[in-house]
Amino acid sequence: MRATITIALSGLLAMPAYAATLDIQVEIPKLNVAEYHRPYLAIWLEGADKTVAANLAVWYQSKDTAEGRGTKWLPDLRQWWRKSGRTLELPVDGVTGPTRPAGKHALSFTDGQPQLKRLAPGQYTLVVEAAREVGGRELLRIPFTWPAESVETGKAQGSSELGAVSLVAKP
Repeated sequence: MRATITIALSGLLAMPAYAATLDIQVEIPKLNVAEYHRPYLAIWLEGADKTVAANLAVWYQSKDTAEGRGTKWLPDLRQWWRKSGRTLELPVDGVTGPTRPAGKHALSFTDGQPQLKRLAPGQYTLVVEAAREVGGRELLRIPFTWPAESVETGKAQGSSELGAVSLVAKP
C-alpha cells in the first residue's frame, strides 16, 4: 500500500509524491511442545558496518508477573541486546510492544517515520532475532538497499523459533 501526497507547485500541474516503504512479514511457527512460551523478538536494521541503524520492533512480555517484569529477559535476545538493547530506555514509543502469538505478522514503515527517516542511502541488513523461554534462539538476516531504486525483495527461512521472514522495499 502506498501513501499518496499531492504537491502543488505554483502554476504547475499537481503531481503525486510517493513515500518509500519497507514491508516486513515475520512468521512465528506453532510449536508442539509441552511448555510453550511466546518468543521475545527484536527486528532491526544494520548498516554496512554492522552497527544498528534503526530499531524497528521489540516484542516482549510487558506486564508484571510473579516471575518479574519481562524486560528482565530481554538480554536473551543476545545480538540485539549487545548492539542496541542495553542502551535503550524501555519502552520505546513506536518500537516496543507485547509478544505475539504463532502466525504471520506484518510490519510496514515509510521513509517519513522516525525509524527510517534518518537512514542514509546505502546497503543495509534486516535482522530478526527470536528467543523463547524453555526454547531456543534464532537469528535471520536479509540484505537490501535503501532507498530501493525498484521493488526489492528478500526472504529467509527459520528452522526453529522463526518461520518465513520476508522483506519488500519499494521506492
